[in-house]
Amino acid sequence: MTEPTERRLLTPEEYRAAQNSPEFAELRRKFRSFAVPMTVAFLVWYLLYVLLSTYAQDFMSTRVFGNVNVGLLLGLAQFVTTFLITQLYVRHAGKSTDPIADEMRNRLEAHEFAAPSSGEEAPRG
Repeated sequence: MTEPTERRLLTPEEYRAAQNSPEFAELRRKFRSFAVPMTVAFLVWYLLYVLLSTYAQDFMSTRVFGNVNVGLLLGLAQFVTTFLITQLYVRHAGKSTDPIADEMRNRLEAHEFAAPSSGEEAPRG
């Protein structure tokens, strides 16, 4: 990574070129292929919990052991689910999106997305 004092500011054109690159499209696709289904699944799970709490009070108040009921266990499962999704995302990002993002950042820092000046050959990537 380039030291901050040695960096040249990126131009809007360089950012647009990076955004329009096939690598960025792949990065966006891989991120969305994880984030959208996981978000929908968690929201459905959360909505189910709220609906059960509202409309299935007898079920939610069913004692499992001692003073612990189904509602309490499902509520605690919401927290467990949050941590599980976080762990899954970290693993997904490490394997799928971070390598692409790191490569794109390196290319941006090297100004490989810059439009070639007249007489220069376009950078290959």
